[in-house]
Amino acid sequence: MGFSVERLYTPRAQAAQQAAALVILAVFATAITKNVGAPVAVIVGVSMLVGFFCWRATNLRRAIEPQKTAILFLLTAAALHVHMIEEHGRLFGPAMSRLFNIPFSDSRFLLIFVFVLPIVYYVTTIGLLLRIPMAAFVAWFIFIGPGVAELTHFVFPFLRPALEPSNLAPISATIHGVRVEAMENHWMRVTGRYYFPGLYTAVLPMIPGITAIAFLFRHRRAAASG
Repeated sequence: MGFSVERLYTPRAQAAQQAAALVILAVFATAITKNVGAPVAVIVGVSMLVGFFCWRATNLRRAIEPQKTAILFLLTAAALHVHMIEEHGRLFGPAMSRLFNIPFSDSRFLLIFVFVLPIVYYVTTIGLLLRIPMAAFVAWFIFIGPGVAELTHFVFPFLRPALEPSNLAPISATIHGVRVEAMENHWMRVTGRYYFPGLYTAVLPMIPGITAIAFLFRHRRAAASG
């Protein structure tokens, strides 16, 4: 007997998928906390939690136009990568390390956000096209993260760095056993400049991300009655 994707939309299967999503959220947030730091984990964890409830309110119980949802997801992921070019070029990870005293070296930034997460994006796109509910949960995390959480870039220049806030020069230090090089100070009070790595391109993934959020909520009633 062949597998039918409709089995994933039974009440029991959906309850199991929601439990699995919460476990994934907890594991991912814990891993980010251990390898990067609590401030980044809070941003990621809150994005995933908000995405979880949006998923429940929209396309958990029935897929919403899988092809259009997949296209919006890919556009968000592509814009996010353009954004990460600026982040990498201006050393977002080390800047966050100086701001919050966390071990977020540029090599960790590249490994997690540039090399590992794209694998998740590819698999998620396939899942969206196949109408797999868990793929929709992952997509919601990306829509909420780049769609809304990128706003944090506009707040970071106002925050006092945890490490040598009055020193304008880049510094290097070992933080929780991780060597972090070239940590720049972007505190506007000291630099006189409103900037933080990724600020100029932060709006790019927000455009398709917010568009996807509006699209899914706009079509949720049709999906529920379909």
